[in-house]
Amino acid sequence: MHDAHLLASHRDSLAAISALAEHFSTLAAIAARLKGCLDGGGTIYLCGNGGSAADAQHVAAEFVGRFLRERRPLPAVALTCNTSILTAIGNDYDFSQVFARQVRASAGPKDCVVGISTSGRSPNVLEALKAAGERGAATIGFTGAKGHELAALCDACLLAPSEHTPRIQEAHLLAWHLICDMVERGIVAEGGA
Repeated sequence: MHDAHLLASHRDSLAAISALAEHFSTLAAIAARLKGCLDGGGTIYLCGNGGSAADAQHVAAEFVGRFLRERRPLPAVALTCNTSILTAIGNDYDFSQVFARQVRASAGPKDCVVGISTSGRSPNVLEALKAAGERGAATIGFTGAKGHELAALCDACLLAPSEHTPRIQEAHLLAWHLICDMVERGIVAEGGA
C-alpha cells in the first residue's frame, strides 16, 4: 500500500519539474551568460549553503570535468570547498562574509558569480552577489518562487516554480543539467572540444 504523503510529494515534484518548462527562456539566457563568461576567459564562481553548497560543487565538477561530451575543461570554482578559508573568514569576520571575501579576492569583470539559495534570503549568498556587482562580475541566481531579494541582485535568475525547499532543489538540479548541456553543446559546436 502506498503512503499518501509519498504520493503527494511525488506529484508535487513532478508538477515543479513540469512547470520548469515555462522557464526555458531564462535557462537559455543563463547558459548564454555562462558561455559568454567562459568564451571571454572568465571563471564561474558558485556558492550556496547545505544542499545548495552541494549543487555548487556538483556544477563546478560538471564544468571542469565534463557533462556529456569530451571537450576542454571549463574554469569553475565552488566557493564552498576550502574549509580553512570558510572557517577563518567566519571566525575573523562573520559567516555572512565567507563567500563575499572570496569573491573580492578572485572575481573580476570577466567572471560570473552564481548564488544559489532556495529561500533567496541567505545572507552570505546575498553578500557574495553584492561583492560580485562591486567587482564588475556578472551575477546569476538560483532560488525559489519567493526569492525576489536574491533575484534583485542578479543579471539573470531562475526562480524555481515552488515554495518548498525539496521541490526547489529538484528543479534546480534539472535546470543545471539543462544549462550544462547547452553550454557544452555550444562549446563543442564551435570547436572548443
